[in-house]
Amino acid sequence: MANLISLFRVVLALYLLIMLDYETTSLFYKMAIFLTLAVILLDALDGWVARKFNECSKIGSIIDILGDRIVENAYWIAFCAYGWVDVWIPLVVMTRSFVTDTLRGIAFAEGCTAFGEDSIVQTKIGRFLTASRFSRAVYGGAKVFAFITVIACHVPEFIPPYWLICFKDFSVYTTVIFCVLRAIPVIIASKKYFIK
Repeated sequence: MANLISLFRVVLALYLLIMLDYETTSLFYKMAIFLTLAVILLDALDGWVARKFNECSKIGSIIDILGDRIVENAYWIAFCAYGWVDVWIPLVVMTRSFVTDTLRGIAFAEGCTAFGEDSIVQTKIGRFLTASRFSRAVYGGAKVFAFITVIACHVPEFIPPYWLICFKDFSVYTTVIFCVLRAIPVIIASKKYFIK
């Protein structure tokens, strides 16, 4: 069930982003804001369902991360393609994704997981940044604000007020910075696979 939720949120996000390229009505853009919120909230729901119905597994955690990466990168790439964000933003986010997921893949081959007791990251601060519910909720919230405000600033026939543009920029930059910060513990913990 949790994996189906992950799959559904990926399909919903991709559909939504493709439609933003074709739909030019302000109604669709407003609907896209609420659907984006649903896409991010479904990420929390799949984890809750996995825990509630005892569906937690190593493969499930990989599928969860895969869904997160597809959704996150798809939004940034689409926003860049539409000219709504600078190209460095998806480049930074995608590079972080490739680096951390490759390192987690190496760790997975050695029996480690992304989260939990067998996590590659063992330090308290590292676990707090990468795996705590608080950190994941803050990062999810940051993405919600970033994605929603980017869309809101580009609703057809709407001139965004200055405060909304400033909040959008703050949300986008905060999200990217937090994205990079959450990668640091994974990179540090992975050095044991390269230094022997």
